[in-house]
Amino acid sequence: MCKMFDMQDWDFERLASELLREIRGKRSQSAFARRLGYRSNAVHCWEAGTAFPTAARALEAAQRSGIDVRQALLTLYRKPPGWLGELDATTPEGAAQFLRDLRGRTSLKELAFSSGRNRFAIARWLKGQAEPRLPDFLMMIEATTFRLLDFLAALVNPEHLPSVRDAWRELELARQATYQNPWSQAVLRLLETHDYHQLAVHTPGWLAQRLKISFEQERRALEVLVATQQIEWCEPKFRIAAEPRLVDTRRDPNAAWQLRTFWSQVANQRLQERAEGLFSHNVFGVSERDLGRIRELQKAYFSEVRAIVAQSHPVERVALLNVQLLPLA
Repeated sequence: MCKMFDMQDWDFERLASELLREIRGKRSQSAFARRLGYRSNAVHCWEAGTAFPTAARALEAAQRSGIDVRQALLTLYRKPPGWLGELDATTPEGAAQFLRDLRGRTSLKELAFSSGRNRFAIARWLKGQAEPRLPDFLMMIEATTFRLLDFLAALVNPEHLPSVRDAWRELELARQATYQNPWSQAVLRLLETHDYHQLAVHTPGWLAQRLKISFEQERRALEVLVATQQIEWCEPKFRIAAEPRLVDTRRDPNAAWQLRTFWSQVANQRLQERAEGLFSHNVFGVSERDLGRIRELQKAYFSEVRAIVAQSHPVERVALLNVQLLPLA
């Protein structure tokens, strides 16, 4: 059974070559090169992996192939950023601004650690002082959002990219499991913990007791995880069959809305039970401008939390984080 990819396992140069091949489509390499304004057959070098275009040039190539690059970038935002209406995303300035947005408040040191790239090179890309090659651009998207697969899917069909085909299929299975049974993701996280690994044998009801759910909810969650190939039975207990990966549920807006409602209700129930947790609220008056600033701050906070979670080891607790900010009037 295929292992879900860890970023360190990804060959970003190979992936970039495959992506450029898919962007070219049915055109010949030489015809596509001429379309992009090259006299030499630069496209052959790109697809052979001996040279690569900058991120901006690659996005421009996608745009010229009929791909809606702006819409692809928007897949990584909850709301369209103002700059995207002012800057062309296929320019060096647009590519740099995009990376700055994805970075949020993550430090250069953390980015360098998670990506394996030199922090001085990253700083130059973010400032627009140097242009990242396409492989570096793809790496930065994964390092800052863990959602490169969704970005690629907005550009081309991931099934046509051999480097990530298996990872994409596993991600889609995980996404469907989350839609079908929200508790399955909490059960999956609990199966990762040191406490479960220390069990001599799987004990029915142990997961339910820890999560404070019913035995039937535990059973259904395990069935979904097995059916979607995220876990497998390995006597005498369950084993995670694929490396867990961030599952973004926004591809189906209706299902995503239902999930937010579900986990808000779970939090409300635990609040009423006075369960362990951090529950706070603040009703305040604020200007429209500062409400926007607070919204951006929350988005940056949520992004930083995901970065911490991605690097956290060992897994000892399973937690729920709900972020809510809404205008009352």
